[in-house]
Amino acid sequence: MESAVSVLLAAYCGEKYIGEQIASILPQLEDGDELLVSDDSPEGHTATCDIVLAFNDPRIRYMQGPRRGVIKNVEFLLGQAKGDILVLSDQDDVWLPGKLERTRESLAGAMLLAHGAILTDEELRETGEVQSPAPGLLRNLVKNSYTGCCMAFTRALLPYILPFPDGIPMHDQWIGLRAEKFGKVRVADESFILHRRHGDTQTGRGSTLGQKIAWRWNMVKALTGRHT
Repeated sequence: MESAVSVLLAAYCGEKYIGEQIASILPQLEDGDELLVSDDSPEGHTATCDIVLAFNDPRIRYMQGPRRGVIKNVEFLLGQAKGDILVLSDQDDVWLPGKLERTRESLAGAMLLAHGAILTDEELRETGEVQSPAPGLLRNLVKNSYTGCCMAFTRALLPYILPFPDGIPMHDQWIGLRAEKFGKVRVADESFILHRRHGDTQTGRGSTLGQKIAWRWNMVKALTGRHT
């Protein structure tokens, strides 16, 4: 029996692009799969909700997020997911055809899959750049190459990553490093999505040197002090 998939989409005022992303995901879902949308938009902001519910697809589960930032929103989604395979999704990308099929295939015998992304501008015009992950615990501790929208993992990883520790820079680095430590990571040598770059992106913003040092110290403490 094929493993059920939960696609986890953490949304925040996502009405500009989220419809295009959902339209690229739904044709790839099987009957037993689900798309979870946790909407962290401010109270009273209904535009994202209206677009999501307009799809009227029983495989979509829409819910209000915890409104405590993107890391807590992803953590909330992981706690709600029912699938055996968990696939993270940004609200403003577009999945290429066959992404989910290739994800299922590539996760066989592995705990986590990381794949590449074709970078585009806000109009989905390709920039000629490709974002690719590079495995290795120490390498990704120093300079993270794990990107949430380019990751999928099995349910077996959840006990090693939840709850997310305080003080980490982003959930994707934590998830990737925990999979490196406790399971097998597989890297696909191809891109499965169009990754949109635009001025409203909620992740990947600049940080100071002091923040980067503190984040890495917090990550080291979390990696050595939890779930060992």
